Amino acid sequence: MSRSTRLILALAAALAAMTACAQAQPLQLPGAQPFNAPGAQQAAPPQSGAPAQPRPQSMPAIKIAGEDAILGKVLHRNGHHGEAIFTKTAGGFGMKLNLDGFQPANLVEPCAVSFGENPVPVTALGRPAGVPRYRLEAPICPIVFDVLDGAFLVVEPTEPCVVEAAQCRIDPRGLWGPDARTAAAQAKEIERARGAAERAVREGYKTLTAKSDAVEQRTIAREQAGFSAEREMICRDFQREGQVGFCAARITEARAAGLRARLGLNTEPKPAAKPKPRPATPRPAPLSLTPTQ
Repeated sequence: MSRSTRLILALAAALAAMTACAQAQPLQLPGAQPFNAPGAQQAAPPQSGAPAQPRPQSMPAIKIAGEDAILGKVLHRNGHHGEAIFTKTAGGFGMKLNLDGFQPANLVEPCAVSFGENPVPVTALGRPAGVPRYRLEAPICPIVFDVLDGAFLVVEPTEPCVVEAAQCRIDPRGLWGPDARTAAAQAKEIERARGAAERAVREGYKTLTAKSDAVEQRTIAREQAGFSAEREMICRDFQREGQVGFCAARITEARAAGLRARLGLNTEPKPAAKPKPRPATPRPAPLSLTPTQ
């Protein structure tokens, strides 16, 4: 065998040894992490405890007015019909109420009905729609209403009442609120309140949909789509609604409160925690300027 042949064979043997060495696994020292080839995925380390639960959906809290929001205020149906004053009585609350209407036999002939000089008692019915609800104990026209912010919404009766003794047909339905001048002075505040209520309603429907099955979701979608039309029906005759938007703001707040009640959420945000008083820092004694003896 010639010298050049032996040299070629030696080079081939060295090349084969280098290839085998490259394919071998690297040396692992005790306690070292196992080697992973490029592109290989490492198994995630096991986690102790239960798996993390998805964050539950919710809706922003809104301010829900109580009885003080209408106490002693003069309110009118659609802002300019009749007169209602919610007052305190010895046994709780009552309402003074006057309503204008039309004669049943001649619906263009006006008439009026007074429920008396003294407040008519009202009975609390809880908060089935997320806001305080009361029933006016008046046999001539029993009225059920929800207390809103500076207004109340009559939810019963569903038809006008005919007061036979006065030969007058009265209609208490709709929103009772302040007159146009009072509402116009609160225009900016009303606009902000409506924006917050609109956001709460949207989030409330999203949360309610996420918690419902397919059949309920279709019902909720129809309800959500019909809310704007329902609000328009209630507010279309409210005085200066196009300029101020008082009725739409209050009806939207009422819907948001109702959604929160259906979701089992509190209607009002928790009060902010009061800051703890800081301990008083002892003041240094004043330096005496009298020379010591």
